[in-house]
Amino acid sequence: MNRDTIIGFVLIALVLIGFSWWNQPSAEEIEAARTQDSLAAVMKDKAEKAQKETQKAVKQALDSAALNDTTALFHQALSGTDQQIVLKNQKLVLTFNTHGGTVSKAVIKDFKSIDNTNNVTLFDKEDQRLNFMLTGKQENIVTQDLYFTPSEQTDSTVTMTAQAQNGGQVIIRYRLGQDYLLSMSLQAVGLANAFAPSYKEVEIEWSDHCRQQEKGFSFESRYTGLFYKEANGGSTDNLPETSDESKQIEERLDWIAFRNQFFSIALISKDDFSANSTLSSVQDEKGSGYLKQFDAKLKTAFDPTGQKASEFEMYIGPNNFRLIQDVEQQSAFGKDLDLEQLVNLGWWLLRWINRWFTLYVFDWLTGLGLNMGIVLILITLLLKAITFPMVKKSYMSSAKMRVLKPKFEEATKQYDKPEDQMKKQQEMMALYSKYGVSPLSGCLPMLIQMPIWLAMFFFVPNAIQLRGESFLWMADLSTYDPILEWGTNIWGIGDHLSLTCILFCGAQLVYTWFSMQQQKDQMVGQQAEQMKMMQWMMYIMPLMFFFIFNDYSSGLNFYYFVSLFMSAAIMWTLRKTTDDAKLLAILEANYQANKNNPKKKSGLAARLEAMQKQAEEMQKQQHRR
Repeated sequence: MNRDTIIGFVLIALVLIGFSWWNQPSAEEIEAARTQDSLAAVMKDKAEKAQKETQKAVKQALDSAALNDTTALFHQALSGTDQQIVLKNQKLVLTFNTHGGTVSKAVIKDFKSIDNTNNVTLFDKEDQRLNFMLTGKQENIVTQDLYFTPSEQTDSTVTMTAQAQNGGQVIIRYRLGQDYLLSMSLQAVGLANAFAPSYKEVEIEWSDHCRQQEKGFSFESRYTGLFYKEANGGSTDNLPETSDESKQIEERLDWIAFRNQFFSIALISKDDFSANSTLSSVQDEKGSGYLKQFDAKLKTAFDPTGQKASEFEMYIGPNNFRLIQDVEQQSAFGKDLDLEQLVNLGWWLLRWINRWFTLYVFDWLTGLGLNMGIVLILITLLLKAITFPMVKKSYMSSAKMRVLKPKFEEATKQYDKPEDQMKKQQEMMALYSKYGVSPLSGCLPMLIQMPIWLAMFFFVPNAIQLRGESFLWMADLSTYDPILEWGTNIWGIGDHLSLTCILFCGAQLVYTWFSMQQQKDQMVGQQAEQMKMMQWMMYIMPLMFFFIFNDYSSGLNFYYFVSLFMSAAIMWTLRKTTDDAKLLAILEANYQANKNNPKKKSGLAARLEAMQKQAEEMQKQQHRR
């Protein structure tokens, strides 16, 4: 116990004795109390009040003594004046506050904000907090409580120093790179005696109240989340984006990121974040101006001797796949950070399509300086051109089934009884084989296009190049395009009607009608009856899509509209250019050739026939029983 502590306790004792003596009643008061019973209650109340005041004084004295003892090392750094320090380059402006010594505001240049200014304020001092906590033998050092002195300041560097009473220092150094990467380090110099010999980790509390940056709250919130990457080549994961979640991560981590739809803040540790980091995400209400509250409690390596600094990097910038790849190359840590995972390109197969095809096509087309709406149209045309040979082949298979439908109906009309359905199927399979057609080939057009459809579902909403870009009536391809708005939220629809969503659903209805006609023309017997039931389900899908996509970006809805319109046009063109008589003649020739020279069935036809025979045999055995 040092001298200051002893003096503090002595002063406390003197305060207690003096306060008690001062509040004692005088002799006259005591005598009056004996003779006047009516004053007894008053004296009791006065004594109770005095006791409470004494307890309050004791508590204040103890708190003062404790404060003088536990913060003695950084007593002078606990008070000061807030000072703003600015680091900037051509793309980023960062403001630092000397109270706490960390970034208090981040402004990303040349991106339109939600209020139509030319810069996006990603966060300010009310939104984000970064706090380093060092546990000492006698006191804790909490950087958010300290006032730092700036030095070595330029447009891209600054050193923040908190001075200790013993001459020691807590130093935080910052260096802003040419793009969106901020390098930082934390170092305690001359404070080795303040820490236990076994102390090796600094605790970090990092939180962010994620601002709404786009017009569509629900859509942006759907793409806003807390992401993290496991160390040593581990995978990238995230907390659920559509619900509140708190989770303790057992693995060591390379980085933590607070990501909204088009911008991210990622904190990277050179020595990894230790296992058992605690992460949480809580959703905000629409109209609050915020999307979610993110919190992270972390630990990383710390050298109490001051010989080595704890090093960090912070990415503060747009979710641009190529840009993040370039910025990652600037990292001094030599890790495979894989920060481009912050751009959501979909699940593994869809991500592969977007990563190795869509991105390259998109980069090429945007490099030509074309309007983003034109880029989406050209991407659609290119994808249709690539898939056209397969679509045409599939359509011709369906056309073959269509022209053969009368022959199939004639050949199987004797099997109209329910108990004869197995024989009917066998007869039809035999005819399929002789004519050289496949009953399942008509399903291929949708199967061929489905992976591309799903890949674009992830790519377009995450393409920051569409943000703020207009085309035709669409003011911003990254959000919805309202043809009608109202102030009240209606369940399932929201507070607006999106024109591109209506067009997309209309195109889906037309495409469905063409598909149903094509399928109906080739169905025989019971299949045709089943098709009537299915077609109503197919017609309901456009209505379902309306409720799903009304809040989605106009760019995505526009792409789907153009894609479906082209698909319907291709189908209509193939139908008009197909000579049914010529096609039937070719099939009749196949039939005669296979009839005279029967071939062994193979593939799907053989497997289906084998299954039918097996089912028929089981049916016969049941009848025998």
